[in-house]
Amino acid sequence: MTTVSRPTKPRTAWRLWLIAAVLAAITWLTWHDVGGNLTDIVANWRNGADKIIALTQPDYAFFPHTVGPLLETLRMAVIATAVSAAIAFPLSFLASRATNPSGPLLGTVRTVMNVARAIPDLLSAAVLVSMVGIGALPGILALILFDVAIVVKLISEALDAADLGPQEAAIATGATYLEANRAAIVPAIVPAFIAQTLYVLELNVRASSVLGLVGAGGLGMLIDEVRSFYRYHQLSLIILEILIVVVVIETVSTMVRKRLLA
Repeated sequence: MTTVSRPTKPRTAWRLWLIAAVLAAITWLTWHDVGGNLTDIVANWRNGADKIIALTQPDYAFFPHTVGPLLETLRMAVIATAVSAAIAFPLSFLASRATNPSGPLLGTVRTVMNVARAIPDLLSAAVLVSMVGIGALPGILALILFDVAIVVKLISEALDAADLGPQEAAIATGATYLEANRAAIVPAIVPAFIAQTLYVLELNVRASSVLGLVGAGGLGMLIDEVRSFYRYHQLSLIILEILIVVVVIETVSTMVRKRLLA
């Protein structure tokens, strides 16, 4: 006669409850430290009702004034994406253990990229504006600095997870690391590189729309102008235009990425 054992509750259940309790405590303490108060939110919510209504009523007559800044934003995003992709591609191989056998060089590249990635693009744009002046150039440079660090991070991780069999076979035949990477690794990583570059283009459209708040060109300068004079109907139109452009780019890039990574 066989006996059927009853299913036992997972012994790790108490750990999950403990983790949840710790996270809840940390959240409450953090909320308390920053002075969070739900009462203030409820009491002051009505103060923004008229602004919310204005943001739902775009001023379409303002559209001609947005065309120039919108095109400048798109140019900034495209230029920054193209330049950063060209710089990041070779750096990605230097930032990966799979393709760079030199420990000191690997550590140096990764450290520099970590520092660049840690600096907010809005902060770097503000510094660059003080260096090269107001306009699209400091915005493009700020985007390039941040984009290179992001692309290098993503592609170097993809390289670390790649199949190194073809590379090892090439090295076994007498090829150098550079020759083996070019012949065996580059063809395999190009689709992922293109996909990440398209993703960075999406990020750049959003970011370049904000960098103008510190004088770095694009729609941000126009946003700062209309916001300063509380012209929320015009601000609503600008937000709508950014939304449409981002959705179109995201849709197209998603389709391309699916084809590349299929």
